[in-house]
Amino acid sequence: MNNRRSIVYIVDDDLSVRRALSLLLKAHGFNVQTFTRAADFLACSRSKVSSCLILDIRLPDINGLALQKVIGEGDSIPVIFITGYGDIPMSVNAIKAGAVDFLTKPVTGKKLLNAVLLAITKNKIQIKEQAEISKIKRRVQTLSPRELEVFRLVAKGMLSKQIAFKRGTALQTIKVHRSRVMQKMRAKTITELIYFAQKAGITSPQR
Repeated sequence: MNNRRSIVYIVDDDLSVRRALSLLLKAHGFNVQTFTRAADFLACSRSKVSSCLILDIRLPDINGLALQKVIGEGDSIPVIFITGYGDIPMSVNAIKAGAVDFLTKPVTGKKLLNAVLLAITKNKIQIKEQAEISKIKRRVQTLSPRELEVFRLVAKGMLSKQIAFKRGTALQTIKVHRSRVMQKMRAKTITELIYFAQKAGITSPQR
C-alpha cells in the first residue's frame, strides 16, 4: 500500500508519545503532523488527501471525545483513540460515535499500524464517494426546473405517462424532458438514474 501522500495527524499532550508515534509512522512512509491541543488541530489547514487522526482522550483544552464530536459534525476524518485512562464505557461511546479503534497505552506498533492502515483505507473510500457525489450534484445543477421535476418523479419510479397525467402535460413533452435528464445526468439506464438521485439526496435509498 502506498502511504506517501497519506497524512496521520496526532493530537497528544505527551511529547514522548508524539515523538514515538511520529518515528514509527514516518518509518512506514506516512506524513505526520502533531499537535498538543485540540484547538491547534482544529485551526490547522489540512490537505485534501487520505488521512486519519490519532487522538488522546485527556488533552489540555477539551477531551478527545469532545473533539471527536466537534469534527464529526462536518468532517469525515477517521479517528483512532489512544489513552492510558480508558475504560469500557468510554471505548463503547467512542466506537459508537464512529472511531476506528480504541487503543490503550502503551500500544504496540503492530496494533497501531493496523488501525492506521484501516483508517486510511476507510478515508480513501470516503474521499472517492464524496468526489462522486459532488460530480453528480454538479450535473443536477445543469437541469432546468422542469427537467429537475421530471428527474424527481422518474427517480421515484413513475412512468412517463404517469408523469404526463400528474402534470397535465403531453406525453411527448415528458419524454423529451426525460431524455434530456438522462443525457445531462449521463445515465445509461433508469436504474443508474435512480442511483444518482439517491446519491444527490433527491430521493431516499429504497429499503
